[in-house]
Amino acid sequence: MKNKIFFDTNILVHSVDKFNKQKQKKARLLLKEAANENAVVISTQVLQEFYVTAVKKLNANPLVVKEIINSFEKFDIIAVTVEMIKDAVDISLLNKISFWDALIVVSAEAAKCSALLTEDLNSGQIIKGVKVVNPFLE
Repeated sequence: MKNKIFFDTNILVHSVDKFNKQKQKKARLLLKEAANENAVVISTQVLQEFYVTAVKKLNANPLVVKEIINSFEKFDIIAVTVEMIKDAVDISLLNKISFWDALIVVSAEAAKCSALLTEDLNSGQIIKGVKVVNPFLE
């Protein structure tokens, strides 16, 4: 069984961010390598956050962002459920992390991912069996 990797919103945003070429290059490489292995996993939450962040913070054209989202459909996409939301509340309280970060962790666990690529949590930390990795620290 392949190792699936969950990509948090910030990694996807960096892949289209023209203002930080170093992170853009790294994010694109990670996506390309994982996509070649059919190992990329994202969630409906990530898609929503990506759209809002790309349009609001990067001033990207909404229709261009929609096309990018269309390209993400080739990845495994986890739909957030009510049970996952309730689990995220518990994870948030137990691990003292934001609800939104907890929902990302729960989504990664639901997809049986071995790793979660993000800048938002402590790299090396393991939550719900998922290892947090900040790829920009390497």
